Amino acid sequence: MARAGTWSTRWERHAGRDVIPLWVADTDFRAAPAILEAMSARIAHGVFGYSTPPHELRAAIAARMERLYRWRIEPGWIVFLPGVVPGLHLAARSLIPAGGHALIPRPVYHHFKRAVELAPRAFTEITLVLERGRWVFDHDLLRKSKPGALFLCNPQNPGGTVFRREELERLAAACPGLIVSDEIHCDLVLEKGLRHVPIASLAPEISRRTVTLMSANKTFNIPAAGCGWAIIEDAALRKAFSADVGAHVIGSPSVFGMAATLAALTRCDDWLAAQLDYLRGNRDYLEKNLGLPMAHVEATYLAWIDCSGIEDAANRFLRNGVAVYPGEQFGDARFVRLNFGTQRNILEEAVRRLRTASTPTPTS
Repeated sequence: MARAGTWSTRWERHAGRDVIPLWVADTDFRAAPAILEAMSARIAHGVFGYSTPPHELRAAIAARMERLYRWRIEPGWIVFLPGVVPGLHLAARSLIPAGGHALIPRPVYHHFKRAVELAPRAFTEITLVLERGRWVFDHDLLRKSKPGALFLCNPQNPGGTVFRREELERLAAACPGLIVSDEIHCDLVLEKGLRHVPIASLAPEISRRTVTLMSANKTFNIPAAGCGWAIIEDAALRKAFSADVGAHVIGSPSVFGMAATLAALTRCDDWLAAQLDYLRGNRDYLEKNLGLPMAHVEATYLAWIDCSGIEDAANRFLRNGVAVYPGEQFGDARFVRLNFGTQRNILEEAVRRLRTASTPTPTS
């Protein structure tokens, strides 16, 4: 889908230049017909006043959690947000005491670290390690760290790891305090045979100390519509988290976001299955043809590429016509993050340019 001139953050940054933008994490795929129909119906109604999340949306989220993840939640546990990022910041400011401490994985999506920095709260970064082709927690380092609230990204961004049940159980045992889990990529599992496991679904004791952040934004490519949610079982935790939600500090989701999300969760399974097949093909093409080391992407449409042998890789790639995110953004300057959520022909051209940029320049 052509996005030039549509106010796209990803495409506008390099507008007018021969640059393929594979940086910001949205896709170039048109939203599902059911989502477009739902948003069109809201437009046709013509009144866009203040809106309350409908009971149908709460019920749809609860039903989806049980159907896909075998996790039973109550609709009343849900706190609606305009997106997942505000949830990370709310959790850092509202749920970690002023003298508290947080554990942040590295590498990770940059708002994890920014949330605790801006709160501000003390934190320790726990470096992930590459183990049999997967980015996982270093439990020796975790055991040696000062206890604190664990900020988890599952599936992992940018590493693409889907954490297994036994890994999550071990993680929860090592971190007995608050868990804030960003699970926005939960529906984007590409590896056949793998299933996303919400960490709160492991046991009631873990659920009662967990804030699970989710949204349909990434899966169905509707981030500009604006709708996310937190699932919080414990009433006191939920009250503290939601104190600034609504008309105070954090606004409500948009009416379009709620309409789009309800349609996505109830009417778009076939569209999602087709998208996963396409992304799986893109992943396989990238891993086979790029010629640079990367962990196997189990989930997301984001590749974490080792460019340690290329000086100033992100800028070198940009000079060759491909924009990627430099690894410093996520905590490791040796890497870049590439978004392969685009049309295959665009990805093929990007890979051709990246291979050219990666080839050492002959010396005379």
